[in-house]
Amino acid sequence: MPDKILVVDDEAEIADLIETYLKNENYTVFKFYSSQEALACIQTVEFDLAVLDVMMPEIDGLTLCQKIRAQYTYPIIMLTAKDGELDKITGLTLGADDYITKPFLPLELVARIKSQLRRYKQYNPQRLGEGDKDILMHLGLVMNTTTYECSLHEKPIVLTPTEFAILRILLENKGRVISAEELFHRIWQDEYYSKSNNTIPVHVRHLREKLNDTLNQPKYIKTIWGVGYKIEET
Repeated sequence: MPDKILVVDDEAEIADLIETYLKNENYTVFKFYSSQEALACIQTVEFDLAVLDVMMPEIDGLTLCQKIRAQYTYPIIMLTAKDGELDKITGLTLGADDYITKPFLPLELVARIKSQLRRYKQYNPQRLGEGDKDILMHLGLVMNTTTYECSLHEKPIVLTPTEFAILRILLENKGRVISAEELFHRIWQDEYYSKSNNTIPVHVRHLREKLNDTLNQPKYIKTIWGVGYKIEET
């Protein structure tokens, strides 16, 4: 069954262009020029990924992202203005998994979408095949890498695919420092990374909030300044 992708952008030319490229890749596309129309569809269709423009009238893309993330864990890619650094940070904080800056190359967006879908299918329990359960544990934190379930002191934690991937890598490498660059490449594979990229730090900050962790006295994710992140061995 083709993956279902939600595309929301009030600029018809851009939305239509994205739709054309995604249909050429055999995706099923649900295209809307307003967030209001998209919201009604979100309640009735089980999407695999959403592409949202930040700047839209009435309900902007950041608000729409927040509404989606309150109910669903599928990946969200934000389309931001050329100098929209604040939009990028805000979008990641609200639960977006990635962003791409306008103007963009359609094939780059398609590549980002494929990368996000690969991880979503890998970590989403409804899309996993049969296999042995793989349990990772640390100080009351329990992660099941087969069923994509995570709990802290027996209370479930809802993680986005990106958050899950980061936490899994750190748990699988306890005691070892993992740089932001390595995390980025392992999650997004061959996608471009620069030292100014704040994607990983924002997701780590969001993870800490869900783990009730602190930066100064971390119990789970420790920052090694100028090097990266690690979870201590117990």
